[in-house]
Amino acid sequence: MENKLNTAVIARLQEIVGQSFVFYDEATRRDYGHDETEDYVFPPGAVVKPSCADEIAAILRLANEHQIPVVPVGGRTGLSGGALSIDGGIALAMERFNKILKIDEQNLQVITEPGVITQVLREAAAAKGLFYPVDPSSQGSCFIGGNIAENSGGARAVKYGVTKDYVLNLEIVLPTGEIIWTGANTLKNSTGYNLTQLMVGSEGTLGIVTKIVLKLIPLPSNNVLMLVPFYNAEEACEAVSAIFRAGITPSALEFMERDAIDWALRFVEGLSVVVEDNVQAHLLIEVDGNHPDILFAEAEKIMGVVEKFQIDEVLFADSEDQKNALWKMRRSIAEAVKSNSVYKEEDTVVPRYELPKLLHGIKAIGNKYGFKSVCYGHAGDGNLHVNIIKSNMSDEHWKTEVPKGIREIFELTVSLKGTLSGEHGIGYVQKNYMDIAFSETHLNLMRHIKSVFDPNHILNPGKIFPDS
Repeated sequence: MENKLNTAVIARLQEIVGQSFVFYDEATRRDYGHDETEDYVFPPGAVVKPSCADEIAAILRLANEHQIPVVPVGGRTGLSGGALSIDGGIALAMERFNKILKIDEQNLQVITEPGVITQVLREAAAAKGLFYPVDPSSQGSCFIGGNIAENSGGARAVKYGVTKDYVLNLEIVLPTGEIIWTGANTLKNSTGYNLTQLMVGSEGTLGIVTKIVLKLIPLPSNNVLMLVPFYNAEEACEAVSAIFRAGITPSALEFMERDAIDWALRFVEGLSVVVEDNVQAHLLIEVDGNHPDILFAEAEKIMGVVEKFQIDEVLFADSEDQKNALWKMRRSIAEAVKSNSVYKEEDTVVPRYELPKLLHGIKAIGNKYGFKSVCYGHAGDGNLHVNIIKSNMSDEHWKTEVPKGIREIFELTVSLKGTLSGEHGIGYVQKNYMDIAFSETHLNLMRHIKSVFDPNHILNPGKIFPDS
């Protein structure tokens, strides 16, 4: 398809968005040809930066006419290759859609464009005493639009839910150029098919989001944060379910394997967490609310649970600086792993009681296929990020043996009533494992939905569905 991106098409794109917002030089194309997925680079034929829905509609009509693939590109923090232009074509960069249009304090809603950085939106809401809880580790650089595309979660999803739980309405441009709103700015809506929720998690394959209406909630005023060291990593996973069974719902419950913390401490300057030699894993546990007495009582109850396991001394963060340092350590793990080695990151999720079996199985599969894994993640959701490290492994082993191990990890995950991705999406790198989670009937239903929205299959092609 990319060879259809000729000089006449480039000239038309320049007419639509302005000459200064169409780029086809090699450096820009390469820059927009990668996200944070391994070491993949797929430069698009051109990078186009529209500023409004009408411009996107015109671009998509032009692309349909010439059968040119279009890939929406946000903050490029994705880990499944969802924003890779694997067939060339047009990279539709959404960074000019960077305005928070309105924070509605009466209705506890915000209307935003998709190019707003997640942390910027969270801070703008907090300044008004409101809370947008979705907090992926990349919140300082990822876009709200990308969060919509992947149905992002984050540390506080365990109590507050994921992106889909806050999206009320979307303005989208369909691949054929029509502009529609998917729903209504209401908390309840039982009017026809739920197109809003269909768009959330669709990975940019059904339409381009240009405006977003999100629900907000009151900002909790207090929290207690503790770091619990475990001598046995599987016991740390067992403790997760035990905490919930004791009647506590933490606002965050994160699992970090020993290597994950060690690498993060080396990667981030100024962090000082002492980890004893025989500690294998940590749980980072937060409870939040508006009444300190209740929070301390919940923390004591959590202590009563974790003390039944083999643990070292629990660290209670006693200042905002210490809390921020612990969260910085947790959020830096992915970057720390990436700085050490090429890696593949899987995003497994199981019912939380099954976490010990999942972790045990991952390590056994790694031994079988000769790879090392570093695991961490949102344990309160049963969401375990599995980083498979290349290190000194040969390219041939990386290419042929590791995928067999990944398939077994996913088969184990599904056998435990889990699924392939909790928050990163399927995108390009996981699509050929979809047969593990879905029958051909399931996949064909999804393909038919894609065809209804995108009859010429120009929008983010080559994603989600297995290669035929």
